[in-house]
This record gives sequence, C-alpha cells and structure tokens, in this order.
Amino acid sequence: MWIARFLDAAGAVVHARLADDGRWIAVDDPYLAFAAGHEPADAPGGASAPLVGEPLAPAAPLVVVGIAQNGPGHPSPVQAWLKSPRTVVASGERVTLRRDAGTAVAEGEVAVVIGRDTDGLTAANAHEYVLGVTAVNDLSSPDRTAVDPRNFETKGGEGYTPLGPWIDTDADLDDVALALRVDGRPVAEAGSRTLPVPIRECLAYVAGWLRLGPGDVIMTGAPIAQSPIAPGTVVEVEVAGMRLVTPTA
Repeated sequence: MWIARFLDAAGAVVHARLADDGRWIAVDDPYLAFAAGHEPADAPGGASAPLVGEPLAPAAPLVVVGIAQNGPGHPSPVQAWLKSPRTVVASGERVTLRRDAGTAVAEGEVAVVIGRDTDGLTAANAHEYVLGVTAVNDLSSPDRTAVDPRNFETKGGEGYTPLGPWIDTDADLDDVALALRVDGRPVAEAGSRTLPVPIRECLAYVAGWLRLGPGDVIMTGAPIAQSPIAPGTVVEVEVAGMRLVTPTA
C-alpha cells in the first residue's frame, strides 16, 4: 500500500492510500492500524473526501536519525546522529541552498518510517516495527565537517530534509532500490543491498540507544548516492519506484 498525507477541505491533515484507479482515498490512522496488526481501513466517505493540493511530507517525525559511516571500507562502526525534524519538507517544495556553508551536496537515501514503539526491536524482527519506506534527500554542507564534528552545521538548513512523496508499506527492507538524478542526469543506481551494514542492523543499533515511535524516520546512509549541487539544480531521489523531487534556489 502507498500512503500519503494531505490536507482536507477543512485544513486538517489526513492520510490517504493510492487506489488502483489512481485516486487517493482517505484512510484511518495508519499507525493505529499498524499497531493493531492490520492495514488502515478506508475512512467514512474516504473515496469522496476532498483532498487539497499535492501530498505533504508523508510523515511528521518527532525524531529524524541519520546513519553515519555506512560506507565501503569505513574504519569505524556505524554510528548515528540527529537532524531537526523541522527541516522536513514535501516533494516538490523548493529549497534555498545556504550560501555561507560551502558546497551543497544532495544525498539520496532510503528512509525508514517507524510504525510503532521500538522497544524490543532487533535486526531479526525489525520489519515488525516498520510502517514502510520512503525517499529522502539528506541535503548537507560537508565543507563544515572540519569545524563541525557533531553535524549540526553540516546537516543544518531550512528545508534540508525533503521527504516523500509517500510511504510504501510493502517494500522489502532487505531489497529496496535507490536512484539519484541531478538535473535529469543519472548519478547513482544503488539500494539497500549496496549498504555495507544492512538496514535491519542499522535499525537495531539505533533502537538499542534511543526509543523511537510512530512516524519517526531513520535515514539509512548514502555511501555512493550523493552529488554536489548548485542553486537552481533539480534533484530526484527514487526509492522503491517513488520519485522525490527537490528544486533548489
């Protein structure tokens, strides 16, 4: 199932599923349904509920975790860092790149959306805690790493976490395809199988230190899916067939 978030005619946020005929149909809270062990049911009047505009970011996380050092041959074990959830924006939203932080870099990554409290999560059962996956563009300013070992400045910027456009609840954590394009030019074809440390192990590592909850997001790393960009660049991150588009200024 593909699940997105929209505004309704009254300005409230609603979840919706993509139907076979291409319509978005309003559904009940997918996180409550996930915790109960079933897919979300169509909301009363879901097929006719008016949805306004384009999809919002598909999740509203309280916590966004980045996975660091998940690259080939890296001498250190996988670690994690936190990125402000206030940097999350929807697909299609224009992001103004910082002019005071050196070269901007787009990092296409598989983002995991947590479905329920992660108490008890292990590498073996990680899929039981994951609502689904989506695409993320972890915009960064790597020139700042020389003076910013905590990634506060390196990963900071208004709108620097484009996410979406929806959540694929059927994706296989062990085999998620990923592609990065810059101004229509292919940069990388990658995926979960190219990560030296599998997504399951990354989730278990994070859950061992920090309890996450419904809607929280873990960005799983971009060992090869990254590219320097300049203002005016359009970045596309494709994950499991969904396309996240980020125009920049």
